[in-house]
Amino acid sequence: MSMHKGFIQTAALLGALSIILGAFGAHALKEIFTTDLLQVFETAVRYQMYHAFALLAVGILYKEFSNKQIKLAGNFFIAGVVLFSGSLYSLCFIEYQHLSSLLWIGAITPLGGLCFIIGWLLLFAGAVKKV
Repeated sequence: MSMHKGFIQTAALLGALSIILGAFGAHALKEIFTTDLLQVFETAVRYQMYHAFALLAVGILYKEFSNKQIKLAGNFFIAGVVLFSGSLYSLCFIEYQHLSSLLWIGAITPLGGLCFIIGWLLLFAGAVKKV
């Protein structure tokens, strides 16, 4: 069985986007965001990059461990990036624009963290169960 090409491609795009967003935060947003908002933005970038690497590992490991748990791990890592990092990026701009009616988006962040945890546990389970 071959590597899971879709996970590897998605990981590459998420990694590139992490670099772009990190540079954007360090340069453009540094001038307009508060220190607290910059820290939130940097957390989103950091966790996105961590899980781009995790997704890359899933894509590569799928060759040796081609089971449902490994595939699910990759899907949970993607969902985690969207929910965790995506909600943090959104919150930064919501706070910056003073759109207090949208602050409920912060409730999504822990769901993204839960997806990350589930992804790591599924990766473990998939590595234990060989095919």
